[in-house]
Amino acid sequence: MAGRKAMAPAAQAGPDFVGATPPEMAQQEAGARGALALVEAKATAMAQELGYEGALTVGTLEDEIRFYQRRTVEAILETGKRLLLLKEVSPHGEFQQRVELLGFSGPTARRFMQAAAKTSKSLKLSVLSTQVKNASAFLELVTHDDDVLENLQEMDDIDRLSASQLRERLRQAEQDVKFANDKRGRAEERADRAERQLEGHRPVVAPLDERITPFQAEITERQSLIEKGIAAHHEAAVALERWWTEEVTQADGYDPEAPVPLPRSVALVALHLQDGINRLAEMVGAAQHAFEERFGDELLEARQYLMQTPEAADAAA
Repeated sequence: MAGRKAMAPAAQAGPDFVGATPPEMAQQEAGARGALALVEAKATAMAQELGYEGALTVGTLEDEIRFYQRRTVEAILETGKRLLLLKEVSPHGEFQQRVELLGFSGPTARRFMQAAAKTSKSLKLSVLSTQVKNASAFLELVTHDDDVLENLQEMDDIDRLSASQLRERLRQAEQDVKFANDKRGRAEERADRAERQLEGHRPVVAPLDERITPFQAEITERQSLIEKGIAAHHEAAVALERWWTEEVTQADGYDPEAPVPLPRSVALVALHLQDGINRLAEMVGAAQHAFEERFGDELLEARQYLMQTPEAADAAA
């Protein structure tokens, strides 16, 4: 409108960063989102491990905890799962307060959480959780190891036992396990002691070349005796012939042109010597046959190798 003065710009009200988040605040927001994502990821992983399929919000978990506060075994496990998850998703320092608001004492909440965590990891405890009906009795089981629980799985009346009765059975099972462990430990200790004693007396195994040496020495010694025996038989035959020749030529009326029959006594000695030589020949033949059956092919290859020149043997190797 003509003649009206222009108005001054309005003064800016509020923070001067409207429209753009300062870097420091953006960094804080990103850190908070990252921390929240980490909490959600850990809670999701725990839920999968526990077999929980519900929502992972504080409100939902508190509502379900109230629902499962009936004191049955299933209720204990389901409550324990949600307490574990509630602890995971609750802000730092708030879990104990939330547990108290739900009506739990600290020890009770811890027992429920322990029961849920251990049952999710122990097959034996998981099986027993479907058999034991008494909640207090089941909580007694949670404090024991699998080797003790194993003794309870085959009990027909476990679903009817009270907490005190089950406690007595557990005490007996513990004694049985302790006895078995002690017995096994003593047996292992005896075995270890025997092993240590044997270590100082074990023979040292010599190389193969050294272990075969006695065979070589025996064969050489025996071969020498055999050769001496055969040579002695040969010498005996020569000596017998020489002796008989001398007997004939030195006899009165010896006629070189006239044949001289071999006396029976001399013939018997010659036959005895011949039979001995024949037996040796038969034994050698039998030994050769047996030797061929045992080592024939391998010895043929070995002999062919030994007959090669050193250069050819090295090339074949």
